[in-house]
Amino acid sequence: MHIADIFNHHQTTFSFEFFPPRTDEAAVHLFEEIRQLESLRPTFVSVTYGAAGSTRERTHNLVLRIKQETSLDPIPHLTCVCHSREELREIITRYAQVNVSNILALGGDLPRDMPSHDRSKDGFRHAAGLLQFIRDLGQSGIHPDSRGFGIGVAGFPEGHPDTPNRMLELEHLKAKVQAGADYIVTQLFFDNDDFYDFRDRCDAVGIKLPIIAGIMPIISKASMEAIPKLALGARYPGKLLKKLLKCADDNSIRRLGLDWATQQCRALLDNNVRGIHFYTMNRATATVEIYRRLGATTSEELAELTSI
Repeated sequence: MHIADIFNHHQTTFSFEFFPPRTDEAAVHLFEEIRQLESLRPTFVSVTYGAAGSTRERTHNLVLRIKQETSLDPIPHLTCVCHSREELREIITRYAQVNVSNILALGGDLPRDMPSHDRSKDGFRHAAGLLQFIRDLGQSGIHPDSRGFGIGVAGFPEGHPDTPNRMLELEHLKAKVQAGADYIVTQLFFDNDDFYDFRDRCDAVGIKLPIIAGIMPIISKASMEAIPKLALGARYPGKLLKKLLKCADDNSIRRLGLDWATQQCRALLDNNVRGIHFYTMNRATATVEIYRRLGATTSEELAELTSI
């Protein structure tokens, strides 16, 4: 379903993110997790993307399998880095041929095994150019929907790590909006005030798109240490950090992480968030537990709770 129709049908969206498995064994395990999350009936799901060849194909294969074998609506990520325009055209055309309705357009990071890649060879340096390319190609007649693809872009409540000037950051985001973005999904954050401030700043410069909040619960010491590396610029508020450092083991960290994420979600819903996007790390249990704590077993039930 085109993202415009999704927002028209749902006052609040609830979505999950997966990353493509690296092995066949991991693929089997991931689909078991996806089946559990499917029971929550998310509004849509997204699949992350790596620019390297094998990872690229795994993203496409996972998107295709989700679309063919589940009731879920997959949104693939697509990045500028390490791609010529012709390569991007081929990928986008393949998605159009299987009636994938939406794409998340990103600048992307260099693969770890390609640190010396020459970005001047890429078709686009920034997401705004890729977005316009997706928009134009989708509306050229290759897509079954005459509107082409719905297109999402990333937002950074704590600031983009490569753009410390927050006004310039908003200018870059506005350029993506003007190129035809349909919605914004944010980087994960742990302080809701950062999200509210980001939303207010977008509104101040005339960005009126739906903004979906990214949430990732901390579930272990390993995840606590990994999250700031996975999400560059993500920070732990002092209040949360003090509590984390007092945790004696992974069980106590998990309880705290789930409590914090649940409180974040509850407050966001009370403050009219347009949607919540759960970064699942390919695991179902934490997201299922947050739904349970919020008093719901499906996204529809969760949406109903927000309207009470």
